[in-house]
Amino acid sequence: MPEIEKEEMKRLLSKYQSKLAVTLTPENAEVQSIGVIRTREYLDFKKEYLPKHMGYYEQACNQTEKIIKIVPPAKAAAALQESIEICHFNTTPTGVYSLALTAPIAVALVGALLSFVITKGLFFPLFFMGLGAALIGPLKNYPHHLAQNWRMKASNQMVLSIFYIVTYMRHTSNLELAVDFAAEHLSPPLSLDFKRVIWNIETEKYGSIRESLDAYLETWKKYNMEFIESMHLIEGSLLESAEEARVGMLDKALDVILQETYEKMLHYAHNLKSPITMLNMLGVILPILGLVILPLVVSFMEGVRWYHLATLYNFILPAAVYYLGTQILSTRPTGYGSVDISKNPELAKYRNFLVKIGGQEIAVNPIYVSIIVAFVFLFISFVPIIIHIINPGWDIATMQDGSVQFLPPGTYQIEGQKFSLVDYHPSIKNSDVMLGPFGLGASLLSLGLPLAAGISVGLYHKTRTKNVLKIRNESKRLEAEFGAALFQLGNRMADGFPAEIAFGKVADGMSGTISGEFFTLVSSNISRMGMSVEQAIFDPENGAIVQYPSDLIETSMKVLVESAKKGPMVAAQSLINLSRYIKEMHNVDERLQDLMADSISSMKSQVSFLSPTISGIVIGITSMVTTILGKLGAQLTKLGQEQGSEAAAAGGAAGLTQLFGDGIPTFYFQIIVGFYVVQIVYILTVLINGIQNGSDDLQEQYLLGVNLYRSTLLYCVIAGAVMLLFNLIAGNIMGSGIGG
Repeated sequence: MPEIEKEEMKRLLSKYQSKLAVTLTPENAEVQSIGVIRTREYLDFKKEYLPKHMGYYEQACNQTEKIIKIVPPAKAAAALQESIEICHFNTTPTGVYSLALTAPIAVALVGALLSFVITKGLFFPLFFMGLGAALIGPLKNYPHHLAQNWRMKASNQMVLSIFYIVTYMRHTSNLELAVDFAAEHLSPPLSLDFKRVIWNIETEKYGSIRESLDAYLETWKKYNMEFIESMHLIEGSLLESAEEARVGMLDKALDVILQETYEKMLHYAHNLKSPITMLNMLGVILPILGLVILPLVVSFMEGVRWYHLATLYNFILPAAVYYLGTQILSTRPTGYGSVDISKNPELAKYRNFLVKIGGQEIAVNPIYVSIIVAFVFLFISFVPIIIHIINPGWDIATMQDGSVQFLPPGTYQIEGQKFSLVDYHPSIKNSDVMLGPFGLGASLLSLGLPLAAGISVGLYHKTRTKNVLKIRNESKRLEAEFGAALFQLGNRMADGFPAEIAFGKVADGMSGTISGEFFTLVSSNISRMGMSVEQAIFDPENGAIVQYPSDLIETSMKVLVESAKKGPMVAAQSLINLSRYIKEMHNVDERLQDLMADSISSMKSQVSFLSPTISGIVIGITSMVTTILGKLGAQLTKLGQEQGSEAAAAGGAAGLTQLFGDGIPTFYFQIIVGFYVVQIVYILTVLINGIQNGSDDLQEQYLLGVNLYRSTLLYCVIAGAVMLLFNLIAGNIMGSGIGG
């Protein structure tokens, strides 16, 4: 019996001997504690992986169920139970329904009462009542939403999972060990699913790996038939007595999931244009263009305040865009998956600012730098309000003759004032109430708030991912050419060269490439440090795999090491087949990227250019309209006062004056729109990454860093320039009117 088969037999015997010992000696505490270690692996892994917010939601459902039980209908309960099991929750459909009804009622009642007491108006009480009603549906469906996200993340790893299982079973026809092998090399969530498949056997929920696996595959019946078909082909290979037929079924399993993945993604890309167009128009273009008329609405409608607009633009619209985006993502089929390098502990330091002091490298968490940047910009944006609170009426004003004057506290405005820094002035309806800041300087300083949000968050994400992404891109480049390298290595070994010599020959033939560097490092470890092939690759300190963190490469090298124990010809054939698998997966991935690039080009242009540019221009127009309306109202009021006659005032200037409200300062308009731009860029970036790359957290954070940084800067530059230009035009149009 070959050495590798003996080792696998010992592993299985040891495992089941420990299970028998646990069952037959319940009185032996030591045996019991040792025997349950592996059984607890799934539970420990689940506790480590599940995000904190999912744990909080789980606890909230369980606590609410203890207080009040609301039992869902049978059909809804069955659907919820399925989603709960997919997400690995320890709760019940009753707990979900109890939370979904009690929490919105509490939000509606508490929010409505508090807002009515504070504001004395009906807008916010009605808003909270509507919010409570709107929350019932999402909370009822929250497990379905989480299950859909789980499926999307798991689907993105299914091609790799089939690759790992097929790769392992080519040299060892054991399904349980192959699933366990895949679970070790996949990242969550699919690794967690596979660990539960093994766990269900060990806890005797199912009697065999096929029963446990088939029960798991049932959960994918409505969502991913190609995965089920591939798994059934793998299971069928166990029944083939002829080696050629067995290997043929394994090859067919990988071909099936690759081909059907491409076909489903092709249909998804074709159907994507209409939803994305609707998202762009309803969620981005129309709301931004609607801002042009808002100054007129506010000026001619009493009771509309800046916080009403903030509620619409910074809460309701982003929530609607996010909901539409999640609906688009929910239909995304299986993807290829991303290179997971999160298991490498050496990469943790690259997620920080690295500062060299006295020859030592100090890692500074970027969260501290981001917080400092955010506070600086926030302070700048609120300088006009701080000045008004500390010194009411103090201001810096430019006059019609071009001179600059400092207004002493309590002055507010002087004759001939053109532009100002703060500019508070009395309300048209109530002269005792001071409104502002209306000054051009205040409007420009308000750009600090979107900078605080966009630059700080962008800086944090970019710093956390930039260096790590470079390392991953190197691993991706290595994977892209690794198929050819494996093919050469397999051919060298088929020519009769042992693995120790074959690595050196392939390294010489591929010098100047990343694969060549990897093989050179392996060859160097063998020749200079006297390591075996396995040590040269997997040594925890000097192994080549340490510098090239990639599960795909690690898997390929493990297959080489294990198959080499059966002979060089077996290893050569395994490597040649591996190279074919990697090339096929790479080709499918390239085609998928091409499909998605065409579909999301409009969204990319929205994020990088159109949204910031249109918003900046709109803010400039808004600033000009607000300035003109404010000066016109002030001049009409002054004209009515100069006429002195009640009849003239009633029939002329005073009548026109009543048409104008107090308006909303550009200061608040800009903050609302600027923050909306940051929110839209954030949401669209998440959506773009989800469509193109599936669940790829590293790429998502990097794109967030880049897009938030660039788009926020672009918006602020354009908004500042257009505000300055249009206010100069408005100042020339209105002549020597009072106000800023």
